[in-house]
Amino acid sequence: MRAIFLLAGLSACALAGAQGLSESLETASCPGMTVPYVLDRTGEGSPRYMLILFPGGDGIVNPRRDAEGRIVYRKKDNFLLRARSAAVDEEFAAAAADSTTNLGRFRCLASDLKARFPSADLYLIGTSRGARSTMSLAPDIQDVVKGVIHASSLSMIADFDTRKLKNRQLIVHHRRDGCEATDFESARRSAEKYGTDFIAVDGGTDDGPACQPFSHHGFAGMEREVIDLIKAWIRQK
Repeated sequence: MRAIFLLAGLSACALAGAQGLSESLETASCPGMTVPYVLDRTGEGSPRYMLILFPGGDGIVNPRRDAEGRIVYRKKDNFLLRARSAAVDEEFAAAAADSTTNLGRFRCLASDLKARFPSADLYLIGTSRGARSTMSLAPDIQDVVKGVIHASSLSMIADFDTRKLKNRQLIVHHRRDGCEATDFESARRSAEKYGTDFIAVDGGTDDGPACQPFSHHGFAGMEREVIDLIKAWIRQK
């Protein structure tokens, strides 16, 4: 594998909100479809990197406005949506949308983001079942995104051959992920077999069911540290 990062011995920490964080409801419109998404950014300038977030579980964010005009959406406890305050800064913005394996839907979203932020490099991040989408899409979006991050991925990652992909690929996994569908050894073996960049972490807190957001599976208590490692990897391009 090309790189291994190990983070260990961490304790729980509270996420501090990004200064000047703004959130808006946007819609990518393409022939025959619309793709709503939640955009988080700071300031008015163009970010250098745009993170497209695909949560786990059923993957449905369903961003919309309620009767009072407020932005509402699902999956706020998911690791990726929970950690946005650590991810978004002057260089990084984030777009959260329904996880999908539909190539046309993803390209619609990506084209809207590139039109909005033409100088930003796009990176797709999926966690848990959202990583099923990232693995499925990866071969067909090499012309669109600079890299793909597969976090707490399903055990099918063991057979995910990244050697044929021209853009960057990263696997991120907790050593003590207790979810039976996302075992650590499958991620480790994949990185070792195919040479995929790999971040292994340990520490944090472990509350609730093993496959849920506030367990090791969801990087609970170490959100900022994990996001910082991912951002450091992105900056290494």
